[in-house]
Amino acid sequence: MKEKEKEREEIEKWIEGDESGAEMLSRVSSVRPFVFPPPLHRVPLRVGNVLELVGPSPSAKTQILIQAAITSVLPKPYGGLDHLVLFLDLDCRFDITRFSQLLIHRITQHGTDSYDQALYDLCMARFLYVRCYDSFEFLHTLRTLHCRLEKEKEVQGVGVHLLMIDSIGAFHWMDRASMFLSQRENSKKKLFLQTVSEAVVQNIRKLLQVYPMLIMATKSVIFGSRHSTASNEIKGNVEERCSKNMTRNHKNFQHREYMPSVWQSFVTHRILLHSSDEHPGTTNHQNSSIYSLEWLLPRLSFPDKIVVKDAGVFVQS
Repeated sequence: MKEKEKEREEIEKWIEGDESGAEMLSRVSSVRPFVFPPPLHRVPLRVGNVLELVGPSPSAKTQILIQAAITSVLPKPYGGLDHLVLFLDLDCRFDITRFSQLLIHRITQHGTDSYDQALYDLCMARFLYVRCYDSFEFLHTLRTLHCRLEKEKEVQGVGVHLLMIDSIGAFHWMDRASMFLSQRENSKKKLFLQTVSEAVVQNIRKLLQVYPMLIMATKSVIFGSRHSTASNEIKGNVEERCSKNMTRNHKNFQHREYMPSVWQSFVTHRILLHSSDEHPGTTNHQNSSIYSLEWLLPRLSFPDKIVVKDAGVFVQS
């Protein structure tokens, strides 16, 4: 009880502005970082961080979210973090069956081979799922989340420490089309991409002031090779003009950054995922998919090879 009162006092103090930058840094740094299993084990992640997982579809982005979510909802004796997870599904393709299968696997493999229905029900209740079909629903959800989070905390006795967004760019092209359409029709309700992203970031920041959380967001991109084809040579001048908006990695992959700058600057950590050169047939990982994972922010010099199997996502040794 005393810990909750102290936490509330610290939150109120911060909202009122009675805290210096040095005091805030000290407070946030004192919070123990999240301990996630591979492949998110390389860099310590804390509340307030925004981790973006970038890659084409498929590249195991959602699989990594699912594995991290299960770690969060499981009790500490089962290797979990004992917290609630809020999952915002903007892609509308979340596979709850896959989540359930991986959760059961984690329960049965940790300490006992028997299935604990009560533990399963507890973990499923701790996984809060919201589906949004457009930017308006997404913004409305963010603006009203504090009510739900407060109720869930009162009912379940633990708070949300992990907010997941899958996928943050899901409505980008829809909003872009709406913007041009509204301009053509001279509508007063113009939907500008920068304005939408600013509202998203602003609402998440407000939420973090009251509910300190780690943010994980996926973002789908399309890669192209720098070693080109004849068509690329024809488009050389266009690519040169767009080069400022390109992000490259050391494997000759590049992708066009389409999210507005307000979101890009909000991200504190970034992971790049793409298909691996190694074919599953040439390894011991039959009936599995292999991807390359590398940290772009902060930059790590060595990538990981990850394997997606029925039991989860693993780092290839």
